[in-house]
Amino acid sequence: MQTWHLDNAEELAAQYRYTFYKPSQEVIARLAPGDCVKLIFRFDSNDPDAPAAERMWVVVDEVLPLGHFIGRLDNQPRYITDLKHNDQVAFEGCHIINTQLDDEEAGLVERYAQRCFVTRRVLDDGCPVGYLYREEPDDEEDSGWRITANDESEDYMGEAENLAYVSLGVVLNLDDAFIDLLDDPAGAAYVRNPETGQFEPCEDEDSDR
Repeated sequence: MQTWHLDNAEELAAQYRYTFYKPSQEVIARLAPGDCVKLIFRFDSNDPDAPAAERMWVVVDEVLPLGHFIGRLDNQPRYITDLKHNDQVAFEGCHIINTQLDDEEAGLVERYAQRCFVTRRVLDDGCPVGYLYREEPDDEEDSGWRITANDESEDYMGEAENLAYVSLGVVLNLDDAFIDLLDDPAGAAYVRNPETGQFEPCEDEDSDR
């Protein structure tokens, strides 16, 4: 029995639109025999150290109607035992997570790749973003944004394990209501009005806290 199946990349891209890149339909329509595409092969395993899936390249052999393709695996799986290099793989456009073609629509994930500090109240507990401010970035990787739920105590904020340093896209996947504020310069600060749900500017990072 086959131990693997292909992930639907369209579903993943819809769920994680700010961090998961999915090639545009225009790029997929340009695929031709000889091009390479990357797919997610999800599999079952008894190995506790095995990941849930392997991401591997496939060489396109045939472009079929209705977004279907036939190709050959261009990698040697590390964990999947019933699949090997050059095995035939049938797949659809919805399974493709990357190609070697240029894609003008790839900018969304890249735009929000810079990092921010965010509290675990937002990241893990499911709280909406309630307060954010921007400092001068520490380096090129840092956006300068600091994001909280606006209900954290001073003691909570003083514990390093209650903060995470992640891409802005990770936070936007959870709550993107503040996306239009992200181009504001260092010194900007906003608090969310609990009655309207709108973000209102603050004088400084301690305002309305």
